[in-house]
Amino acid sequence: MSLHGKAALVTGGARRLGRAIALALGRAGMRVAIHYHASAASAEEVISEMRTYGVECIAIPGDLSRVADCERVVDATLEQWGRLDLLVNNAGIWGSTPVGSVTEERWDELLNTNLRSMFFVAQRAADALRASHGVIINIADVGVERPWRNHTPYLISKGGVVTLTRALAKDLAPEIRVNAIAPGPVLLPDDWGAEQAERVARTTLLRRIGSPEDIADAVIFLAQAGYITGVTLPVDGGHLLH
Repeated sequence: MSLHGKAALVTGGARRLGRAIALALGRAGMRVAIHYHASAASAEEVISEMRTYGVECIAIPGDLSRVADCERVVDATLEQWGRLDLLVNNAGIWGSTPVGSVTEERWDELLNTNLRSMFFVAQRAADALRASHGVIINIADVGVERPWRNHTPYLISKGGVVTLTRALAKDLAPEIRVNAIAPGPVLLPDDWGAEQAERVARTTLLRRIGSPEDIADAVIFLAQAGYITGVTLPVDGGHLLH
């Protein structure tokens, strides 16, 4: 589909991958609603940059671990523009959770934010997306295929995102296409040094770390790829083949 003039909602759109995705959609001419949780200042920076592109952008706060906020974020987008053409389910959290240290509260926080929220945001948006023959893009993780240590609840949540993508593609067809993107080594922990980054780069066939813009490019592609649904696209520099 042509993106110019259409409306998008990007959850977790104020920082990191979400910011790059939101800005790419703005450059493509879309009106963009960015959801944020605790990054109000970052959200305002995204809005300011969007204005330089000559496109409309709004910021909507919400804690997507709560179903009521999932629904409110969609409702606020529809109140602003009366339509929704693209939903990017990007919001998520992660962190080290060694077996033996995982609490019920941490499990619920990871699963509710990373997986449950995607379903309830999509469910609330479904009628509007049907009307526009729109698109849902979920952000997964290549770690689902090659798990690393001490992140089991996080990886379970992202495995659920892959299943959710396939199931929603069936449930919402033919009006809505649903796909996922599985980033590989793109954003490394802030406290990692050059040696650790180089070690990770060597786990890819392209021998480099990716960028948030690589993920944003994939979002633009899938948003317009009218005969693709139900797939999870790795954007990993060949990490899974290494």
